[in-house]
Amino acid sequence: MPEPREGARLFADNCTACHDYRGTGGGVLIGGQVPPDLTQIALRNDGVFPRAEVLSVIDGYGKGEHTGRVMPEFGAILEGDTVPVEIDGRMTPVPRPLAALLEYLEDIQVDG
Repeated sequence: MPEPREGARLFADNCTACHDYRGTGGGVLIGGQVPPDLTQIALRNDGVFPRAEVLSVIDGYGKGEHTGRVMPEFGAILEGDTVPVEIDGRMTPVPRPLAALLEYLEDIQVDG
């Protein structure tokens, strides 16, 4: 399983323009949307980090469900060998870069 620091490098290369280096967001994007604070994903979900939802947002899989969203699809950037990741109680093969970002985002969650 990738370590959070591997995901931190990917985050720095691909996500900081919108979500800041700390993951706290705040800048205004096209269409007036403000990038969410990624350190509070679990807080917004009753203290639970929604791994499947986070994966689908990052890779763009769920984009059709969020038509007003500005978040780009990163699926092509996040391809590669797969690693097993626990999603909703099941081990699921996930491309290593995507799993690394997931680990990093889970690691930076703040307590309420």
